[in-house]
Amino acid sequence: MDIALGAAVRIRRRSLGISQEALAEQCGVSFQQIQKYENGANRISFSRLVQIARALQCRVVDLMDVLDAPDGGSPGDLDILSRMRTPGALELLSAFERLSPETRSSLLGLMRTLAAEANAPGATKAPALV
Repeated sequence: MDIALGAAVRIRRRSLGISQEALAEQCGVSFQQIQKYENGANRISFSRLVQIARALQCRVVDLMDVLDAPDGGSPGDLDILSRMRTPGALELLSAFERLSPETRSSLLGLMRTLAAEANAPGATKAPALV
């Protein structure tokens, strides 16, 4: 749960273009503490969560939404939040959203092909893009 909440904070912060340093300053903590929150290494207290939500211009419930499902959140939701922590994932998603539907479809097909080739038995490295 701590990892999922931290990932939600990171996603919201990155979507607003706020640095860890700027968020830390607004919350009165070090940027290392924000890193620990975002990685789930440190638990976010409720009072700190309120500060973070205010700094990120959202409601606390917006950050906790994935945890608020009656079943405790689906494993898929938590998996998505974990994947969004991958370096470059948010930038890739942001760029993908700006593409036309046709270009998105073509790019998705290309990515599936590249992933299949990279995971094929005997594959030693990802194919080079020309």
